[in-house]
Amino acid sequence: MAFSLSLAPTIWRQHRLEWGQQTYVMGIVNVTPDSFSGDGLRREELAPEEVVQRALVQAQAFVAEGARMIDVGGESTRPGFPAVSVQEEMQRVLPVIRALRASLPADVIISVDTYKAEVAEKALEAGADMLNDIWGLHKDSRMAQVAHAHGVPIVLMANMRETVKREIVSDVTRFLARSIDMALAAGVPWEHLVIDPGIGFGTTTHENLALLHRLGELRTLGRPILLGTSRKSIIGQILGGVPPEERVEGTAATVALGIAQGADIVRVHDVREMMRVVKMSDAVVRGSYTLPS
Repeated sequence: MAFSLSLAPTIWRQHRLEWGQQTYVMGIVNVTPDSFSGDGLRREELAPEEVVQRALVQAQAFVAEGARMIDVGGESTRPGFPAVSVQEEMQRVLPVIRALRASLPADVIISVDTYKAEVAEKALEAGADMLNDIWGLHKDSRMAQVAHAHGVPIVLMANMRETVKREIVSDVTRFLARSIDMALAAGVPWEHLVIDPGIGFGTTTHENLALLHRLGELRTLGRPILLGTSRKSIIGQILGGVPPEERVEGTAATVALGIAQGADIVRVHDVREMMRVVKMSDAVVRGSYTLPS
């Protein structure tokens, strides 16, 4: 069962997230040509306005299926892929964020998946509500200053790609503790911090399994947990090499088990299917359900 930690709600702008009562679903919108999962919307043959329209249709479908959050990313996080310039990343994500903010319901939270402060600043000005930093402030500490200046929450993810590892759960805990300290020092409120163990970011299959098995231990950090396992390579490996589009059932298992360990947000590609998993898991773990009359 999930660790019963009482966390104060996260409140900003017109948004309010109540922790512990339900699991929130974050739908992934990749505005990239090279996403590992094969869902990148950016293609050479598509005009920029077509990319924006496809992103909008996808996000609207996610919201209709139950997603409370939409995470927009403009740079592939696949190992070995070159970094995208600040200018290119902004050209990819800003038109999409503007279109989403103009079209989606006001209570839908738009997150921008970036570790660059310049991109984060412009994304928030374009209508984003939340930051998602895959380097947990360790690449660009100015991300914390941007979050503080705009009064928005920030997801701090552990990233082991440039870290000497000893014992993975302890390593991730220390990484995230440092990220939290950096954010607080920059003035980001405690209630605006969310943590992510960083499944697949510089971690082996064995380490990923250990993080999932012991996810609840991250509750000692006192912040809500975002879990992102959707379609990741660990699932393909465990299931015998299946491609990303065939990893839905494996993702479902990690989502259900993650919620049982205390995950508060799940970041997924397959919103309709994972929303069903979340509802069933919340009914068992949190006692949160509504029966038809």
